[in-house]
This record gives sequence, C-alpha cells and structure tokens, in this order.
Amino acid sequence: MFITFEGIEGCGKSTQARLLFGALRKRGIEALLTREPGGTRIGEKIRNILMSTANSELCAAAEFLLLEADRAQHVAQLIGPAVEKGIVVICDRFCDATVAYQGYG
Repeated sequence: MFITFEGIEGCGKSTQARLLFGALRKRGIEALLTREPGGTRIGEKIRNILMSTANSELCAAAEFLLLEADRAQHVAQLIGPAVEKGIVVICDRFCDATVAYQGYG
C-alpha cells in the first residue's frame, strides 16, 4: 500500500504522516515513512539543490527534471521494493505536489 499526504506548506501533512506511521507501527504493521523531494541519499542531495537559495536561478524545466530524477530514484530504490514486500509506504508529498507547484506555480 502506498499512501501520500499532499497540501500547501505548513498545513500539517508531515505531522499527519508521522501520526499515521506511528499508529501503524503501534499495531504491528510494517510501515515506512519517506518524503519528496528526498527519501534516498541521492534524493537528499537533489533536495538540497532545490531548497538552496543559492540556486534561485534554476529554471522551471531544470527544477522539474530534478524533481522527476528524485522521484525515479525514490521509486526504484525505496518505494517500489517496499510495496512489493507488503510494507505500507507513507510519503510526505508525491506527484500531486509536482503538478501543483510546477504546473500551476
């Protein structure tokens, strides 16, 4: 099972994701909590590039491609294998955020 939390900055998605993760673990359900951008070693490096004010000149296309590179790595390395093993994966943001931020600003 793959569950995502989406929403604007500061709306509580990280808090809700952590609460769900804790509730599942308390019930003995194997779960994994992750985030985008990030979630893997490479993803965290991409996150740092995207979040750094030193990279404010990053064009929209480059930002989008970095997000998609992060997602490809995240799915291949973490999300896909966990879901295949029956682990519940909870992700703080996923593709809905990309559509909202890169598609509509």
